[in-house]
Amino acid sequence: MFKKMWRDLRTSPVDTLVRWQEQRFLWLLMVVAMGGLIILAHSFFQIYLYMAPCEQCVYIRFAMFVMVIGGLIAAINPKVLVLKLIGCVAAFYGSITGLGYSIKLNGIHHAVHSPDALFGVQGCSTDPNFPFGLPLAKWAPEWFLPTGDCGYDAPIVPDGVTLSSFQQFFVDMYVQAEGWYLIPSMKFMNMAQSCFLAFGACFLILLVMTIAWGIKIARGGKKSALA
Repeated sequence: MFKKMWRDLRTSPVDTLVRWQEQRFLWLLMVVAMGGLIILAHSFFQIYLYMAPCEQCVYIRFAMFVMVIGGLIAAINPKVLVLKLIGCVAAFYGSITGLGYSIKLNGIHHAVHSPDALFGVQGCSTDPNFPFGLPLAKWAPEWFLPTGDCGYDAPIVPDGVTLSSFQQFFVDMYVQAEGWYLIPSMKFMNMAQSCFLAFGACFLILLVMTIAWGIKIARGGKKSALA
């Protein structure tokens, strides 16, 4: 199967990429990837490990949520132009805004962890303003209400809570690293950088797919003109 896909991509890249767009698999893959990251951030890190989300964190969740909604709409039937366009617009919007939120959070993270950060960093609120005026913090506060400080994402275990040995292992690991890192022992790639990588990968895939779609449409127009 994979050999055939690779062979088709090499021999006819544009037609193959367009054909992939018209299948549900690619759109559902985006839904699973972004939806999985949202659930992981909320259920494991926020609830299980007591890492409170900051303002930029919930904005990143919003961007991922937009991509999930767009992917679900397109997956209804990717061959329908309107549904595919909605999916593309939502995916591009989510990935681009997500990149912006990730860059801002990364800047804050570096600022608050620098030796000169004597008085903290301004610009992180517990009263978020989501795009289009959506009151997501009121509709779903468990998911979209920021309760932490930007750049400080180490676990804060409430008094009186007894942790399991599994919880204690991860809590100690992130506390020692002074925050979330992809590889905590090395302090390699913080949360903002990891999110930037995820959004960036999605954006590049979307861009390649869209360019292929545009080439396919242009070829169709030329053939019509020559007919």
